[in-house]
Amino acid sequence: MTLRLYDTATAAVRDFEPVQPGKVGIYHCGLTVQGAPHVGHIYKEIVFDVLRRWLERSGYDVTVIANVTDIDDKILAKSAERNVPWWAHAYEFERELHWAYDVLGCRPPTYEPRATGHIPEMVVMIEELIARGHAYAATDGSGDVYFDVKSWPSYGELSHQRIDDMDPAEDADPRGKRDVRDFALWKGYTEGTPRTASWPTPWGDGRPGWHLECSAMAGKYLGTEFDIHGGGLDLRFPHHENELAQSKAVGQKFARFWMHSALVTAAGEKMSKSLGNGAIVRNVVEQVRPIELRYYLVSSHYRSVVEFSMAALEESATSFQRIEGYIDRATEVTGGVSPAAEVPQAFADAMDDDLGTPAAVAVLHNTVRDGNKLVADGDSPALQENLASVRAMLGVLGLDPLAEPWASRAAGGEELTEVVDGLVKALLEQRQAARERKDYAASDDIRDGLKALGVIVEDTPQGARWTIAQPESTEGN
Repeated sequence: MTLRLYDTATAAVRDFEPVQPGKVGIYHCGLTVQGAPHVGHIYKEIVFDVLRRWLERSGYDVTVIANVTDIDDKILAKSAERNVPWWAHAYEFERELHWAYDVLGCRPPTYEPRATGHIPEMVVMIEELIARGHAYAATDGSGDVYFDVKSWPSYGELSHQRIDDMDPAEDADPRGKRDVRDFALWKGYTEGTPRTASWPTPWGDGRPGWHLECSAMAGKYLGTEFDIHGGGLDLRFPHHENELAQSKAVGQKFARFWMHSALVTAAGEKMSKSLGNGAIVRNVVEQVRPIELRYYLVSSHYRSVVEFSMAALEESATSFQRIEGYIDRATEVTGGVSPAAEVPQAFADAMDDDLGTPAAVAVLHNTVRDGNKLVADGDSPALQENLASVRAMLGVLGLDPLAEPWASRAAGGEELTEVVDGLVKALLEQRQAARERKDYAASDDIRDGLKALGVIVEDTPQGARWTIAQPESTEGN
């Protein structure tokens, strides 16, 4: 079965044919780093992480570009509220975004450009749009530059709207516009805005419009035509509509497919901080394990709304724990196997059908059910094959508990190492204090207690050192 994906532009599921055979270029809009990411934000990241894994499993060489919007009106407003520099505010939450990527097992993009690092490319694009008659500088002296939507007859093709039915654009002061629906390519400097948040251009100092940023970065790293552009459904209009118009208006073919993940809602409303129902990722993973949150999100089809609730999440976690239980038992019986080279055909068919993860997860559970029957009979080629198949499917979904990053975390990993190191050092400090006050009995008790736990203490001229005792060899027993 050929991979088929839903294309928002044509409103149809189409056969996927890349621009270059064997290679796939993906651009998906990253976050505006104004605050800590919530589950609604990270859902899109998981969707495109699974897409990337499936494309690579299918033999493609995949390049993923996901930007960071690090200059924006909201960033300026929120940093001012906190009385911190806008760039420090943006960097703080960029790091929080990266933490959320990592904690949920998302592989980092091939490259993650920042908007502020691509001002020259944006200026060139504006100049080209003006030269082609699709953009103009405001005549009110504001330094704003706008895209002329009426100059582009195809405007509205992505969101399937007519220009006359659209509301006014809200991204700049309308006084300098020819038409209220024209959108800002460049925003002139305004009094009270930090000078560090503006850059010189032929039209005056200022900062880029949001839509322009992504067009410039996608074109720079993926070329004038690439395979997939994506993001959350809420970006379809106006953000992606505007990207498409301005990119095509400078002569680019731009994206062959437009993929949009559905919204994550809470009590029927779009999840957002402004509604007060944002489930911040860092808070949620204190209540369920990150791998369980990922399973919960992966189990829904990317074009279906996810109604988030802790009750649903906990029920989903129980379902995933049954999969883990099988893996633990089967691994103990077989001694462990590597993931299979191929996934079951039914799983592949589900993934090729517009990334059909619900059907794929159903195949996974059916395979686990069959495996549980085999475990009772002990090790066998059939059990090994079943376990290898389960691990292969979980690998595509980014959920294999025996693979990274989950394996290290289950074993304790770096976090546990830091905890153990801190505890041992604290005990060694107590031992040193006992030695200094000549309480050698207490000092020996601490040393002997550590030895009983497998921690060997060695006194050196540089101070006490500790190592984990190696298990005694059983060879010849």
